[in-house]
Amino acid sequence: MIDNKEKNFISAVIYVHNNEKHIKTFLEKINDALSKNFEKYEIICVNDKSTDNSIEEIKKIGSTIDGIIQIVNMSYYQGLELSMNAGVDLSVGDFVYEFDNIILDYDLDVIMQVYNEALNGYDIVSATSNKKRRITSSIFYSIFNKSFKGMYPIHTETFRILSRRAINRVKTLNATIPYRKVAYANCGLKLNSVQYESINNTSLKFSKEVHKARKSLGIDSLILFTDVAYKFSISMAFIMMLLTLVTGIYTVLIFLNSKPIAGWTTTMLLLSVAFFGTFAILTIIIKYLTIVIDLIFRKQQYLIESIEKIK
Repeated sequence: MIDNKEKNFISAVIYVHNNEKHIKTFLEKINDALSKNFEKYEIICVNDKSTDNSIEEIKKIGSTIDGIIQIVNMSYYQGLELSMNAGVDLSVGDFVYEFDNIILDYDLDVIMQVYNEALNGYDIVSATSNKKRRITSSIFYSIFNKSFKGMYPIHTETFRILSRRAINRVKTLNATIPYRKVAYANCGLKLNSVQYESINNTSLKFSKEVHKARKSLGIDSLILFTDVAYKFSISMAFIMMLLTLVTGIYTVLIFLNSKPIAGWTTTMLLLSVAFFGTFAILTIIIKYLTIVIDLIFRKQQYLIESIEKIK
């Protein structure tokens, strides 16, 4: 009997947070897809402090299938990024699937499509739905990509696959990864995406806790990885410096052309100079912090895409 299964060891890291309604179906179908196509694989479910019966559902599935299923229990709710980092750190696969979302709105063949694309020389391949994005997501990605100086723009992704080289590269470049999607887009390796036709309109409803964490992540990412906050802060500092300068000139004109209350001119000039100096110092501090952020999160010494040995 000829075995056509792939020889690469595969890890599938799945984010779980209060998903008892969907996790059973998702695990069954993912396990079927992996067992059908790969000789060896593991499934790592990262439990981000679920308060429902998600873990019980995972354990039930684990007892009925042949695949290896592990559960990583986070100490407390830590959000998608840190939880997925924990799962990827524990994975041992040659290729690692990251399932941030457990809603299956795609045909299972898409799982192999991204894998086959990875075999074509892409270290990171994502699966992207063709359905219309939410307005908030569209606005965020539009603003982010206009100010992001990475190699590839970022966009909404349903899941992705990473080569072991990509995981090692990102870990080498960044001690901590506050936003994996940005780190992957700027790691210097080849990226690609596979767009699929969404087979249903089902979407995952996030809790207030998750919404808050996602909103905070979006704001943090704009500050860390783009110059939006820098441009805004510098602009506001210069505007305030200009207003302070205008106030100082106005004070001198009032003093020369009228008789203000005793001490008013001195007080206003003193305040004008103080505020001007304050905003000048803030401008320097903002620039300094931007340089620090660049050194820590953005700029690398060098990035190598590949090495070709001729002889």
